[in-house]
Amino acid sequence: MDFPGCASVRRANRSAIRLREMEFNRSSNLDDTTLLLLLEEWSLTPSGTNTKMFLISPVVCLVAGVLIIPTILFVIFSRFKIRQETRYMLLGNALLSDLIYLLFYTLSAALNAAHLHLPKEACVLLLFLLAVAYCGGLFTAVAIVLDTYIAVLFPLRYVAILPPSRTKRVLVLLWMCSAAFPGIFFLVLWTTHSFVPCVLEMCSVPVILILTLNKTDAVKLCFWLSTTVIILCLSVIFCCYAILYFKTKHSGIWESICSRASVTFVMHNTVLFFYFFPLLALFVESFLGINVFIRLQTGIFVSLTVCNVLMILPKVLFPFLYGLRYREISASLKSIVRRKQLHPVSPAPPPS
Repeated sequence: MDFPGCASVRRANRSAIRLREMEFNRSSNLDDTTLLLLLEEWSLTPSGTNTKMFLISPVVCLVAGVLIIPTILFVIFSRFKIRQETRYMLLGNALLSDLIYLLFYTLSAALNAAHLHLPKEACVLLLFLLAVAYCGGLFTAVAIVLDTYIAVLFPLRYVAILPPSRTKRVLVLLWMCSAAFPGIFFLVLWTTHSFVPCVLEMCSVPVILILTLNKTDAVKLCFWLSTTVIILCLSVIFCCYAILYFKTKHSGIWESICSRASVTFVMHNTVLFFYFFPLLALFVESFLGINVFIRLQTGIFVSLTVCNVLMILPKVLFPFLYGLRYREISASLKSIVRRKQLHPVSPAPPPS
């Protein structure tokens, strides 16, 4: 599907590419035609062709995620006792968000690598679903930290504070916030015409992040609001863990570096680091791109690395580093495997 002006852009004279790229390095307010021309010329070069290698990470992570995440979700939702506990409901919600994100992002990356163009409305819907799934995982990670905080500091009141019915309402609230937060930004971008139409045809998340951020002040406002939300989430997590440490440092659970509390603390922080570091790296790269401190090609390569590698890895590491550490889940998985191994094989009927 061609948008108005996209076909004519493809027939433009590419002899002006170097001049326009120099112009890009001097100015962040280029028109859509110039931006697309630079992007298309970059994608036709050998270095642009090598970007297909970035598809390997999403595909491998999707395969690993499809193998482990549905299995853990099956254990959580098939055991009545497990699915009534707050920590397991939050874990299941985080895994579901990660699986949705893996599916849609790999689909987007595969379509872009195969040069299959989506209609503008389909691309916007795909980007919105990606944003909702990522926000769902991010907000659920914060909720898991808050749940740990309440469970450690208020063990006797924990069940009264977070009964299963209230946890279900919290999950609904998390999904509503996950949809509302990107929904507001998409509405602002749509009403201010800040999406680059020809780039929407490609529907590449790294490219859209690079080129869309070179647009209006409304986009930059959304950028800084997103940064503020990420910093607030990190502040909440840091404060919770700091309070937990100072409240429990005299209890003896931190004496051994191999204690369950220490290992759990390291696992929590490893998972959260993998969740938030790619976002911070992406915001730094976007900030440099907005202020024209880096070239277009460098910015797209950095965005590809962050989006296709760093933001994908936590989705597949989370169930291994975090989900399988729960004793009930690991015991249930072992029992399922053991039951399959011990399943009797019916003997063949004797020949007549």
